[in-house]
Amino acid sequence: MWRVLHSARCSYHMQIMAGDLIRTITQDIRWIGHFHTAGNPGRKDMDDYPELNYAGICRAIAGTGYPLYVGHELAPKGDPVEALRQTFAICDQE
Repeated sequence: MWRVLHSARCSYHMQIMAGDLIRTITQDIRWIGHFHTAGNPGRKDMDDYPELNYAGICRAIAGTGYPLYVGHELAPKGDPVEALRQTFAICDQE
């Protein structure tokens, strides 16, 4: 149960402590009320630097039928508007 509750809180911490995000998300979606994510390391832009594949993670979330929002910590290294556009393009999966 800890793993399920932890995955609901933050994929950043779940990846660091447990891994296996996509399988856990798809198996335990009924227990998840909100996704709060952050890139690792650094919690900066959602570009090629973080070790997480957010396109794949967001595709898995969308595949569960999850109807709510995904919150992402974003501290842009450059232009904040461009960073938001890039992040939206990665996360807008169907």
